[in-house]
Amino acid sequence: MIALTSATGKLGSAVLNAILENNLIDTKELVVCTSSDPSASKFDHLRNKNITLRYNNFDDPSSLEGAFQGCDRLFLVSTPKIALDYNDAPLWSGREKHHRNAIDAAVKVGVKHIYYTSLAFGRPSKAGVMRAHIRTEEYLEQLQKEGKVDYTVIREGLYNESWPLYLGYYFGLKEETRKEIVVAGDGPISWTSIPDMGFCTAKILAGSPDEWKSRTVYLSQSQTWTAKEIAEMISKAKGEEVQLKVVGRKEFEDYYAKEKGMERPALEWWSSSYDAVKDGECKIEDSTLEDMLKEAGRKPKSLEVTVQEMMK
Repeated sequence: MIALTSATGKLGSAVLNAILENNLIDTKELVVCTSSDPSASKFDHLRNKNITLRYNNFDDPSSLEGAFQGCDRLFLVSTPKIALDYNDAPLWSGREKHHRNAIDAAVKVGVKHIYYTSLAFGRPSKAGVMRAHIRTEEYLEQLQKEGKVDYTVIREGLYNESWPLYLGYYFGLKEETRKEIVVAGDGPISWTSIPDMGFCTAKILAGSPDEWKSRTVYLSQSQTWTAKEIAEMISKAKGEEVQLKVVGRKEFEDYYAKEKGMERPALEWWSSSYDAVKDGECKIEDSTLEDMLKEAGRKPKSLEVTVQEMMK
């Protein structure tokens, strides 16, 4: 059996949907772990497919042990509690704390293989967002050397759907009135849609664990787009020019703290991502995703299509 964490989140639900839509894994072998009440009616459609639902909470190791009991594999989606990472969180105080709780619980109850969703930056990385991911990857590597568990690191591409975060928090979309978007850097990013990553991640989970053992695989398409190119897409969608203004990290942090009232710890944590982007960390050269999609008769979804859809 395989335990799936965060199966109702953006990536987790895309993975679960791909498993179900393509009949990749027998539903009786699936254990969906949720921090919500597993008996809630919103999960009836899963229960009707003979999927087991269990409660888990990353802050409660005993709940994690109960959730993973009887499973030989674990799909561990990284926790979204990014505030844990702020202020240069020391080791085991950042998001990796939640990841370690899940990993230790899995090892304790006999899970043999853990698939961990990391992010498609480099290693080492200049991005603060990668600190917890790399710490988690290193912990899994250590445990495998000790013979306690096997692992696969799935470095999921930067979501097509998350471009507003990288484009100066452009979450207002059509309602945005800014004619100039302030960012702290620009560079090529292998943007990849969540459904494409969900499908390919599901294929990995459905395959033999031995095929993916000890591997770090990037699920990104090869084509890249810059923030400047995204600004041009937005200009086209809005029918008016939206320009990109690249500034230093300190100026970026000051601007959004003052103009948008954003918390400085969050800005400081995030702004380092631009250093990584400028260095080309997010230009991914791994054909795994495109090969899997091609085999299924599919092509990666273009970022331009996603931007057009989101701007409607």
